Amino acid sequence: MKLSVVLATRNEQENIGPCLKSVRGIADEIIVMDERSTDRTKEIAESFGAKVYEVKHEEIFHKTKQKALEKATGDWILQLDADERVTPKLAREVKRVLGGKVFESKNKLFGRHQKSVEKLWGKTWWDEGEVVAYFIPRINMFLGKPLIHAGVYPDGVVRLFKNGRARFPAKSVHEIAQVDGRVGWLTGALTHHDSPTLRRYLARANRYTSLTAQELQTDKTPKNLLVLFVYSFIKPLATFLKLYFRHKGFLDGMRGFLWSFFSALHFPIAYWKYWVNR
Repeated sequence: MKLSVVLATRNEQENIGPCLKSVRGIADEIIVMDERSTDRTKEIAESFGAKVYEVKHEEIFHKTKQKALEKATGDWILQLDADERVTPKLAREVKRVLGGKVFESKNKLFGRHQKSVEKLWGKTWWDEGEVVAYFIPRINMFLGKPLIHAGVYPDGVVRLFKNGRARFPAKSVHEIAQVDGRVGWLTGALTHHDSPTLRRYLARANRYTSLTAQELQTDKTPKNLLVLFVYSFIKPLATFLKLYFRHKGFLDGMRGFLWSFFSALHFPIAYWKYWVNR
């Protein structure tokens, strides 16, 4: 079985090299769909043997990810973001999948996470039939260290799947892939380096709150004082209490507090952006 590693990129010269280096031993093909980067992203990707295609920038980045999937020719596809790295354990498990091994984890934490994903997005895979895709847990690096608590781990994402059996609807930046078949779980992790500094985290948070504001606009969320109160006080308070206390964010020290606090602020900031866009 052949493996295609696919990425969508935009100005990722700091990340693309370490990402592609982590898949050197497993990738038979690397596809990079680049949104006209103005830095050295394309040059670095090509130095790893990647096939690079230039496309226009999309606000919903999953549109570009779907284009990358459609270019893949391997039997299996591993879809990555440039700020992710494949750990050695995950690489070994991917090789075993290519060799015909089927993984179906009974880890209770993974099971709970999968149910929460189903609740948020609906079931985007089948209950029966062949396992054709896998959730992969992610270890999120926040301000230079792994964030273990605050509801972050396992942060499972469907990233490994048989070619032609999964796709991105490209309706939301946070959506999960739709799979024509059953999903299993791998235990080897991706490390996710999206927030090496607080400045980088806040820049990403600003972009995500703007996208949520657009979703509120699409859903025609009411603009009134009651909904304003819910988004300004109820949702952020519930989110902070859940992440910091229920999911033990306090065990990660100041980083756990900052993660819980800024995660809670996502809702009022997004609604305020939507409110003023009259």
